[in-house]
Amino acid sequence: MESQLEKKYGLITAMCMVVGIVVGSGVFFKAEKVLNCTGGNLPLGILAWIIGGVIMISCAFTFAVMATRYQYVNGVVDYAEATMGHKYAYFLGWFMAVVYTPAITSVLAWVSARYTCVLFGWDIVGGQCMVIACFYLVTSYSVNALAPFIAGKFQVATTIIKLIPLFLMAIVGTIVGLKTGMTVENFTTVVVPVDTKTALFTAVVATAFAYEGWIIATSINAELKESKKNLPIALIGGTFIIMLVYILYYVGLAGAVTNETLMAGGEAGAKLAFENIFTSVGGTLLFIFVIISCLGTLNGLMVGCTRGIYSLAARKAGPKAEVFARVDPSTNMPTNSAVAGVFLAALWLLYFYGANLTDPWFGFFSFDSSELPIVTLYLIYIPIFIAMMKKEKGLHPVKRFVVPFIALCGCVFMVIAAYFAHGKAVFAFLILTAVVLAIGACFPKGEARVE
Repeated sequence: MESQLEKKYGLITAMCMVVGIVVGSGVFFKAEKVLNCTGGNLPLGILAWIIGGVIMISCAFTFAVMATRYQYVNGVVDYAEATMGHKYAYFLGWFMAVVYTPAITSVLAWVSARYTCVLFGWDIVGGQCMVIACFYLVTSYSVNALAPFIAGKFQVATTIIKLIPLFLMAIVGTIVGLKTGMTVENFTTVVVPVDTKTALFTAVVATAFAYEGWIIATSINAELKESKKNLPIALIGGTFIIMLVYILYYVGLAGAVTNETLMAGGEAGAKLAFENIFTSVGGTLLFIFVIISCLGTLNGLMVGCTRGIYSLAARKAGPKAEVFARVDPSTNMPTNSAVAGVFLAALWLLYFYGANLTDPWFGFFSFDSSELPIVTLYLIYIPIFIAMMKKEKGLHPVKRFVVPFIALCGCVFMVIAAYFAHGKAVFAFLILTAVVLAIGACFPKGEARVE
């Protein structure tokens, strides 16, 4: 008989988990890019944050409905199996283990390093930044692999810390900006005229990185009290709070520095914004909180990265399942899977560095590994949502058709936007993904676990 997880989480805890998982480095990292994409058009940038947030909320609600239907499963791979079959779920799991999670983890190591370099006044594109990025990657792996208890405590602490600079900038930055007139000036001034449609598509794709992570929250379904009622509320409420906080932070920045400064300075512009509002000492302290926030997100992603291959091996799928399914009795960690995960993240970090040089190493195959893996995941959701509408005959029509259709439209929008944002690089990434999936096809795909 299969053991059951205890129903131990309430609604408030679940909502905090959703917010804590998603909120991180993305809003700090992508606020500048959204502004650059829109040519400093603040209202257009806010619209991009709203569209990205609505797509996140609609997808989150759709998966929440699935979670209440399949209460004995955890995570997107299992929902894919319930709707599309275990082979589709295997390839989704393989993509997440080899491409999605290690690629995003490597980007977080790089982002954390860039903000650290800004703090100390070092070059953010030179060797110093990459050395720090490698150090953060290895340190995060070591803590998760050797002392997972410490990693868990660090994750809880950073969840609280990461909200401090967001809320302070959102509130104080807006108040100061309204008093000085900078907010009004930034809202009414366009720095560089751009094609509105193309700019909006590009900006929405940029927000995808900041909003990513909500899907992980569906895995608490089996441990949530009154999950049929509380999980949808937690996902919708949590994701709405995230969207609201991000938009307010974005507006707060507009009260601290001019759009031109933030567009030109990037991470340095964000540091200047905090210093302008909270003085040099206070701004530096809050900027340190931003770095800690990035490291907290890196830690959370490393948790998934170290368990990626293990999650396949536990299904008797993937390469050498008997090897990667082993769990160390001392640390209760899948050590072999952890080594494979950090190796893949290191490869993606090397790729990220080479692909973003002025003269990229990989030519046609140089693409943005911080955004395209996320957009590809939205592409993978599409068949799952269609299958849900076909199969779930017992659901209310709103939950069966309306909500999944909205999510489906959001996913299609994101895929189309990716082409406007990245052009031919989309095809380069899809070719690479096809190669990775072809390699995955050579390994056992396991057996169905969801009936």
